[in-house]
Amino acid sequence: MWDYNDKVKEHFLNPHNVGEIKNADAVGEAGSLACGDQLKLMMKIDEKGIVTDAKFQTFGCGSAIASASALTDLIIGKTMDEVSKITNKDIVDYLGGLPVEKMHCSVMGHEALESALHNYYGETPEKIEDKKKHVVCECFGVTDDEIIRVVRDNKLRTVEDVTHYTKAGGGCMSCHDKIRAIINKVAGEPEKAEPPKHEAKKLTNLQKVKLIEETFEKEIRPMLRADGGDIELIDIEGSRVTVSLRGMCSSCMSASITLKKYVEPKLREFVSDDIIVEEVKP
Repeated sequence: MWDYNDKVKEHFLNPHNVGEIKNADAVGEAGSLACGDQLKLMMKIDEKGIVTDAKFQTFGCGSAIASASALTDLIIGKTMDEVSKITNKDIVDYLGGLPVEKMHCSVMGHEALESALHNYYGETPEKIEDKKKHVVCECFGVTDDEIIRVVRDNKLRTVEDVTHYTKAGGGCMSCHDKIRAIINKVAGEPEKAEPPKHEAKKLTNLQKVKLIEETFEKEIRPMLRADGGDIELIDIEGSRVTVSLRGMCSSCMSASITLKKYVEPKLREFVSDDIIVEEVKP
């Protein structure tokens, strides 16, 4: 179970400003139901440019609910200029912190706010289309600007950090090199060569089973649990590993991608390059 502080628990169990604003002056959305988290933010703004009301609707974990609740508290009563300066770090600070694996919930709140600001100021379809050209992570639709922002705002230094904050890189992993290049660019460091891959190891059956179990616990489960999912190891027969997805992962539309583009590559990296992962439905 995640180690939430009392303020996060309060905003999760008794969220503020849940609901809908009819004829809202600004509406923004972020996230995706297919990935387990989605947020809709609505704002009412007076003639002086002050946010007089804000409400949200969300589907997601406790951190997503708490982050959205905190966001509405932060923006009500502020001018649009003040609202435009709010970052995901402000949401986290307001809540007194979040588990690192749940930082992406605060980023989703900031993305919903940005979407609402674009809606209020009238973003053109051309700008929206231009944004799509800058997508780095196709699995989760995360752009280079979004990654640059969270890296700068939160002083991130690893691909894993970026995944925790944005989910980018948590799917097929093909964008890891691009994410790493962005981190190096922001940090002003030269790009580093990829570390050498693990040499193939001759393993006994007992060693293979132990390595698979360790990889599940240290590399695979933490990432899946960060989004409300889990995975159960069912059987190991030679190089064939049978698993069953649990929680949010069991109904996720991207489950097959998760297995073939994340779980299987992880096992091949840390155990053996001939591993094949197959799913068994519960």
